[in-house]
Amino acid sequence: MSTDHLTEAADGPAGVPASADALAAEALAAVAQRRQIAPFSARYAGVDLALAYRAAASIRATRMARGETPVGRKIGFTNRTIWAEYDVWAPIWGDVYDSTVHDIPATGGSFSLAGLAEPRIEPEIVFGLARAPAVDMDDAALLGCIDWVAHGFEIVQSIFPGWKFAAPDTVAAFGLHGALLIGPRHSAAAGAAAWLASLASFEIDLCCDGVVVDRGHAANVLGGPLSALRHLLQGLAQDGAQAPLAAGDIVTTGTVTRAMPVAAGQVWQTVLRGLALPGLELRLNSGVLSA
Repeated sequence: MSTDHLTEAADGPAGVPASADALAAEALAAVAQRRQIAPFSARYAGVDLALAYRAAASIRATRMARGETPVGRKIGFTNRTIWAEYDVWAPIWGDVYDSTVHDIPATGGSFSLAGLAEPRIEPEIVFGLARAPAVDMDDAALLGCIDWVAHGFEIVQSIFPGWKFAAPDTVAAFGLHGALLIGPRHSAAAGAAAWLASLASFEIDLCCDGVVVDRGHAANVLGGPLSALRHLLQGLAQDGAQAPLAAGDIVTTGTVTRAMPVAAGQVWQTVLRGLALPGLELRLNSGVLSA
């Protein structure tokens, strides 16, 4: 994705107010044209989270109109240990689609980075919902709404060069979502007590080509993946324009380690401790960009 020339403000000089639809159109065009753009917040006045979530809704409507189906949510910046790195100080969320979610085996998986801007990899815990959860549920009740638990990788990207942005920029740019790769799914109903304990205490090693590059703990993710799910429920409830979670939705709960830059040819692995899920192995390639 080219960074040779960045898009200037589309409808006036810096400081001109932008509409949600205008931000959505810019973000979609940047991806379609495989280029990066300067952050919206640096070029337009009034780019706040409320406007950004309206832009995200506009993106969702456009993607649905062209045949994509939203299948759940991703939560971003749940890992409080990386907030200072990105100067983003609270979680955000975005949509995931049938076109961006893929199942992978525990070993031997592969994924093409073609078309993604400055991609990074995030090891996450993913839930599949059996029924709609409620905001006021405790962890046990939330777990009772979950059909399956899996370990996965989210491949995130930044249409803003150098991963420099403000929080509203990330929301208006797909929540930084590129793809969600889900490993083997395990029933949440079997051994509920064990899931409750382990989801709050597991550890993970993230490795590239056999070398550990970062380590994470469940507590990094707002205290644990179930806590991250509750935070998402609270945020959606506060925004009347957002559709609530529903049975069948997929929710990926945020990176347990730092988000690490990736390149074609690398093999990424995870080692999980204290959680009844297999680690994953993923080979990255450049693939072929379609016309």
